[in-house]
Amino acid sequence: MVAVLPVILCGGSGTRLWPLSRAGFPKQFLCLTGDESLFQQAARRLAGLDGDGLTVAPPYIVSNEEHRFLAMEQLRETCIEPGAALLEPVGRNTAPALTLAALAAQESSNDPVLVVTPADQSVADTVAFTAAMRQAVLAAADGAIVILGITPDRPETGYGYIKAQTSNDAATAGMIVERFVEKPDVQTAQAYLAEGGYYWNAGMFVLKASVWLAALARFRPDIVQATRAAWEKRSTDQKFVRPGRAEFEAIPGESIDYAVMEHCPGSDFPIRMVALDAGWNDLGAWEAVWNTLPKDGAGNAHLGDVITTGSRNTLVQATSRLVSLVGVSDLVVIETPDAVLVADRAHSQDVKIIVNALSSSGREEHVLHRKVHRPWGWYDSIDEGSRFKVKRIQVKPKASLSLQKHHHRAEHWIVVKGTAEITRGSETLLLTENQSTYIPLGEAHRLANPGIIPLEIIEVQSGSYLGEDDIVRFEDNYGRSKT
Repeated sequence: MVAVLPVILCGGSGTRLWPLSRAGFPKQFLCLTGDESLFQQAARRLAGLDGDGLTVAPPYIVSNEEHRFLAMEQLRETCIEPGAALLEPVGRNTAPALTLAALAAQESSNDPVLVVTPADQSVADTVAFTAAMRQAVLAAADGAIVILGITPDRPETGYGYIKAQTSNDAATAGMIVERFVEKPDVQTAQAYLAEGGYYWNAGMFVLKASVWLAALARFRPDIVQATRAAWEKRSTDQKFVRPGRAEFEAIPGESIDYAVMEHCPGSDFPIRMVALDAGWNDLGAWEAVWNTLPKDGAGNAHLGDVITTGSRNTLVQATSRLVSLVGVSDLVVIETPDAVLVADRAHSQDVKIIVNALSSSGREEHVLHRKVHRPWGWYDSIDEGSRFKVKRIQVKPKASLSLQKHHHRAEHWIVVKGTAEITRGSETLLLTENQSTYIPLGEAHRLANPGIIPLEIIEVQSGSYLGEDDIVRFEDNYGRSKT
């Protein structure tokens, strides 16, 4: 039996899929191509490798602090229990992320084969994916470094390429990787397609934990040494593993490709490629999303409440209201409660320029949606004006917010559904539907749901400052900071 450990890389902010993708809720956690998020789809695909000589362990998730509860909740929905959630205090690219997983794997098991995949890709043909990945795992079990190469169907300029050649043992050990090439211009990409032997680099890697650490020590000893130092300073809280913050911040940021893979051809670290033809897409921009979605006879892909006439080859996603198009072509229209994007499909990569402009001007629309998910549930800021804000809040059964206070605002709470257990100073109140209470400015308070159905309340804030950073936490069930 070959021991397999999936490693799902959950970093990245997906700026080119704004306004649906935000820093606080990035694209890997969105349902873009079905009823499950891209992250959930990735977890299911890797779990499907189990059997026929492979034993698949619970996956390792490499994420950041902010997204840890999103990842754990979405795994819970798929009934997949993670082996560990490795939490990066800051982003340092994929090479340190994989190194954390390799160090954790060596301590907890007997040098498994790591199957490393980003969390933000879609695969249409899971049968073909499983067959290709099984071949890659068996080759990696013999000590090879294996990369998945996507069979190209167009001269794509948005991906790096792998030049590979067949060999006598390609059916089992994979193709020989000759070299990696950067993202080409259109003419070069067309030449690659015509010549053959070139594949898109999907960023999926299969190799033993020991092989990765040895190769990294050869080509980038500074990264492996700095990551080991951060790992030695780790703290553990149930499934959450946090490397030392100061030590992790000192790690040089680098990708898996640049740190190791591009140095392997011609070295004593054998690198092979397994071709994957399974309807793969990394959904890096709205154009890619349009390519993957089902379309009507005029090439339109529409989600939500959409009415069009005389329009062709459009992508529309309406999340909160009716969107109508008349006589337009090749447009992307993404509607959310607090922002609307209209773009030419051919220029959808440039959405990141809008996100950069929002960030540089100090606006928040690139960070959070109006509806914000929290480990205890969610809140939706439904109205706001001078000195007031109105929120709709849902708390999961048996969950609670932190015990907290605010310096600049008072709050009125009205129970809409369920039962609320409210701590207010030294009092404990139990409120049901249509009952309400008042939280004075500066009063310590907590909202909890003791029931078995979701609790919903309307919260009306009033005061001189209503920012989310006006909070002092005294107790918290989720390990969040006190301020």
